[in-house]
Amino acid sequence: IDLDTARQELEEFIPHVKNISDSSIKKMAGRDLTRFKEFKKQGIAVKFGRFTQKENQQIQKNVDEFLALTGIDSAEKLLFTSRYPEDKDTIHRLKTEHHFCEKISEGIPRPWRLIYYRARKMFDPNNYKGRYTKEEKEKLKKYQALYGNDWKKISELMSRSNLSVAMKFSEIKSAINYGPWTKEETQKLMNAVKEVMRKKLQSENPGSVFSLEQSNTDLWIDRELLYQALPWTEIETKVGSRYWRQCKQKWNSILTSKLTRGQQLYRGINGLKAKINLIKRLYETRAEDASEVNWDELSNAIGDVPRAYVQAKFYKLKVSSVPLWKRKTFSEIIDYLHEKKLPELEKKL
Repeated sequence: IDLDTARQELEEFIPHVKNISDSSIKKMAGRDLTRFKEFKKQGIAVKFGRFTQKENQQIQKNVDEFLALTGIDSAEKLLFTSRYPEDKDTIHRLKTEHHFCEKISEGIPRPWRLIYYRARKMFDPNNYKGRYTKEEKEKLKKYQALYGNDWKKISELMSRSNLSVAMKFSEIKSAINYGPWTKEETQKLMNAVKEVMRKKLQSENPGSVFSLEQSNTDLWIDRELLYQALPWTEIETKVGSRYWRQCKQKWNSILTSKLTRGQQLYRGINGLKAKINLIKRLYETRAEDASEVNWDELSNAIGDVPRAYVQAKFYKLKVSSVPLWKRKTFSEIIDYLHEKKLPELEKKL
């Protein structure tokens, strides 16, 4: 089908399709459109966001079955073929003959590209190499000076994943301050977030009259988007004296402080009510995995707070209340809290 028709048909399944490049649309028309229509017939919506445990297991199954079918002897060879130049032609031929794209995405209602990236993350042995040694950090600085931000090349030279080398370099590239945040740094962070959010809102709503400059209040801070994914490496560059993870943690603490408006949510009677509401809402979701929970909606159960705040409270609750919680599934933890902890909290209230 032609490009315009493909884009039009994909829009039903992918709302942000207008921002996707033509070349990606062509690939999606071939790899995804038929699958999406099939899922629609079964009443299954196309998903985005974090992969569930069930989806990860399906990817594992799909990869195992493809390896058995083709005789390729490892997932690394299948998903990182460029690391094996002597086998490259044979692997590419087998992938084409046995419809790799269709097989890898079987049973998963997501765009093929996202499934492929997830599989690469799961099966890359370079993702699980632990802390960087001093020697590795020096090598990383040397390679970056030679090759710039060509993380693909650097990752191959260091036998680490692309994401790992990019993030580690972002941490060590400049003199980072590890002490308390100064007023100047905090203001830089606020300005950086405002700037990237302004760009984001303008690109998503080009016709909108909304402007972050219209008000001197912190109304913009309440917008739901602000505690969702932000380009932290870009924000890190604007702040200058902190690396991206510090910026993210500080921003979450600023949001929590602002959105709770100083209300003592987790003290006394309010604290008991908040825990009771949280357990009840989690139980009502019937979720099998934490990634299936809509944490944004759930934040309303204990007040107008970011999802990271609710997730942190849930973590404390399970650690302090559920024996052997590490051995339990997500749903078993919720069932235990509902059956054992809830009556205890209600009695106390």
